[in-house]
Amino acid sequence: MSSDTNIRLDKWLWAARFYKTRSIAQQMVQGGKVRYNGQRSKPSRTVELGATVRLTQGYVEKTVVITGLSDIRRSATEAQQLYQETPESEQQREKLIQQRQLANASKAAPPTKPDKKRRRELVQLKNRQSDF
Repeated sequence: MSSDTNIRLDKWLWAARFYKTRSIAQQMVQGGKVRYNGQRSKPSRTVELGATVRLTQGYVEKTVVITGLSDIRRSATEAQQLYQETPESEQQREKLIQQRQLANASKAAPPTKPDKKRRRELVQLKNRQSDF
């Protein structure tokens, strides 16, 4: 944990291991994927203890409360001490994971990949359908 109290939002997101690089964190903040206390902000925004950050990682949206400040990227266990995810966010995330698993379970994969002859037949079929 750092004693420096002037830590940028993008640097904190990177140090807390939400994004792999600081430039990705900066792009996410600029793109509106990160909300600080319910509002869009700039990457240079100074973070404070107790602030709420809502961020998107892939398909998952998380809401966390800042519990520690650091501008140095450390191990994952130390990074998890910088924030506390809200119970509502955890429940919503678990619900989305279950929905995605159920949706993927209903998709049946073919038993084998099509061979060269079957691929050609599929291409011809698609070409015939696109002509209409």
